[in-house]
Amino acid sequence: MRLFRLAITGQETQQDAYNRPMTTGLILFAHGARDPRWAEPFERLRHKVAMLRPDVPVTLAYLELMAPDLPTACAALVHGGCTRVRIVPIFLGQGGHVRRDLPALAAQVQATYPAVPIELATAIGDDDMVLDRIAAVCVGGAPV
Repeated sequence: MRLFRLAITGQETQQDAYNRPMTTGLILFAHGARDPRWAEPFERLRHKVAMLRPDVPVTLAYLELMAPDLPTACAALVHGGCTRVRIVPIFLGQGGHVRRDLPALAAQVQATYPAVPIELATAIGDDDMVLDRIAAVCVGGAPV
């Protein structure tokens, strides 16, 4: 299925807007920490995702203590030309941050960019493949 952007900008005609494919930006959303070294695995994950999908702009965002926050990361993607944003919580569980804080932040971003669809994925810890891989590493499985 081909997706189209509906917003018209600048000197563009309505037909131009309908013919331009949507560009989805991806935000990997993590908690954040005071120690900057905490973010190193998330940076590696961002790099791996970018290598798997070089056609998709991918960035990190943090709930607290680190930058960028979710609104800033989303703004960068939208101003960079993304017409859709997918947010993937890099959390193992569905605690209050994922169930309460993230939807509130996503609603704030959606209100700022009403023409840009914002999609919230489930936390990665809900994916059995992720848990299977973690379990394999825990028992000395093949290196990642």
